[in-house]
Amino acid sequence: MAPSTPSGAAWPPHAARTVAWRQSGRHGTRADRMLREVTVSIPPMIAELDYTPPIGLAPALAEAAREVIAVDADPRGQIGALGGLLLRTESVSSSKIERIDASLEDYARAVAGIRSNESASSMVAATRALAQMIDRAGQAGRVHLDDILTAHRTLMADDRMDGHYAGRLRDVQNWIGGSDHSPIGAVHIPPPPETVPAYLDDLVAFANRDDLDPVAQAAIAHAQFESIHPFTDGNGRIGRALINAILRRRGLTRRTVVPVASAMLAERDRYFALVNGYREGRVDAFVADLARGTRIAAMEARRSADRLAELPAQWRELSRPRAGSAAAALLGRLAEHPIVTAEEAQELTGAPLSSVYTALDRLEADGIIHQVTARQRNRVWGVDDILAELDELAARIGAAVRATDR
Repeated sequence: MAPSTPSGAAWPPHAARTVAWRQSGRHGTRADRMLREVTVSIPPMIAELDYTPPIGLAPALAEAAREVIAVDADPRGQIGALGGLLLRTESVSSSKIERIDASLEDYARAVAGIRSNESASSMVAATRALAQMIDRAGQAGRVHLDDILTAHRTLMADDRMDGHYAGRLRDVQNWIGGSDHSPIGAVHIPPPPETVPAYLDDLVAFANRDDLDPVAQAAIAHAQFESIHPFTDGNGRIGRALINAILRRRGLTRRTVVPVASAMLAERDRYFALVNGYREGRVDAFVADLARGTRIAAMEARRSADRLAELPAQWRELSRPRAGSAAAALLGRLAEHPIVTAEEAQELTGAPLSSVYTALDRLEADGIIHQVTARQRNRVWGVDDILAELDELAARIGAAVRATDR
């Protein structure tokens, strides 16, 4: 029989172990260089642990699930556009939690493959990694370790510092906070590297269970992943992707993503504190917070769905393109392709390139799109309303999260 945690009971807290430590070089202060042992955190194995939420938390979990399902079941034709918007919102907010930020202009250029700043490129890599991980969970009906490693490889492949660790579990001791040169003063020192494979096998088994509330399961899996910290970098972004991968595997979503990272970003310090609380066995608080964030994010996503449904008609009224023209054909596809090159526009419309350029110039003059590259060749355009909605959605989620704390 699987161990269980009765309603409202504490989740098993992390244990501690003292292990030997030695710097690979001689860096930092004398204290950094002289450190010879550290106390690491030893999470519980959770694959067979049961979690029964407190009676007062069950309605919040059910409401969060209902809101997620409602967004994904939207019958209107813009579901592809909504899915793309929510995917970008989630990956951008998840990156911002890690202090990785870029302007929408830089992000749009990076999406189009135009060399941009390092942060924008990292945000695009996060978007691709998130999409890969969620899609694979949906296709396979399971979370596989190989898919987590593949997503991490996509995220970190071009990273200047940790690119050589892309797609690989760490074989070194890492830590969170404190000194850059040793674990002195660290907020959290994860388990030793030789334990990571077993911990991840255990976590994947937990993530693939079907007998737990899906939102609670996603919350616990995320907190456990962050506690294991299996990579040298990129743990936060992959760990938050795991939330949506579990929601997809459990069938709450089929075509969309829940931008829960926007809720976490709104109260970043609270989010980190709750993860730390999980390590002390306070699981209910983290589950409750994710349920709240999930519900709010899904509700605001429905407002974005309403907005997206209105945009094509508004664009047609504003531009009044001739029926059958390249501009008319392109207007019908912009919501799903908010960042577009002339070549992509030609593929979408089937029109000659000369007609496509004429259409793009017209739509820019009408204020529907704008060029995000200052060049005559390899130009890229962004759809103003869609890019603005990306920022506005995250801002609305953040405002709603903060309002619930008043």
